[in-house]
Amino acid sequence: MQGLARKLMDEDEDAPDAIRSPQARPEELRILEALLFASKEPLDEKTLAQRLPAEVELAQTLQMLRDEYAPRGVNLVKVNGKWAFRTANDLSWLLTREAIQPRKLSRAAIETLAVIAYHQPVTRAEVEDIRGVTMSKGTIDVLLETGWIRPRGRRKVPGRPITYGTTEAFISHFGLEQLGDLPGLDELKGSGMLDGQLPPNFSVPVPSDDPALRDDEDPLEPGDLDLGLAPRADQPEE
Repeated sequence: MQGLARKLMDEDEDAPDAIRSPQARPEELRILEALLFASKEPLDEKTLAQRLPAEVELAQTLQMLRDEYAPRGVNLVKVNGKWAFRTANDLSWLLTREAIQPRKLSRAAIETLAVIAYHQPVTRAEVEDIRGVTMSKGTIDVLLETGWIRPRGRRKVPGRPITYGTTEAFISHFGLEQLGDLPGLDELKGSGMLDGQLPPNFSVPVPSDDPALRDDEDPLEPGDLDLGLAPRADQPEE
């Protein structure tokens, strides 16, 4: 019995520190890991830094945790400036059943979403002007239901129409780190989404989802966010 005990002690002395003692792993990594796993929403760096010792370098620690999880089934990713754990991209097929949308977006909804993403903040009338097509109320309703767009404010023009922008859910769903990762003109041409017969001086705007209201926007009024979704139009858009 004494021989067995001695053998186990010798093997323990030869084992790596991480195996021999769970405390060998940096405490700041364990803290970040616990915070991110427990949170239902991505966390910003300010929130994370408040829970760590003052001497800890947050950016370096996040990168260490990101590298540690890189080969695993769950990865640490940055979503719109915030951090969260997500299923590894190469395993996303395992969750395909849960990720399927109950219905496909219409072409009108996809085009409207693209206009809002690149040109935000925009009003319904501005979307119609860019697309060159009158838009049914139902198109905006569908995008609001998905959680991919949100009312931002009211334009400082007669009628004070509501302005729209994208949400964090839009960033997360399309696997972007930030809105600026949307493809630019060269990428759109390379993918075949834009042909070579483009108007002179054609350009793709640099998207920005800065939550701060712009000079031409007023804050939303009480009750604006409680606006019910109008019934979808019977006739779909062309």
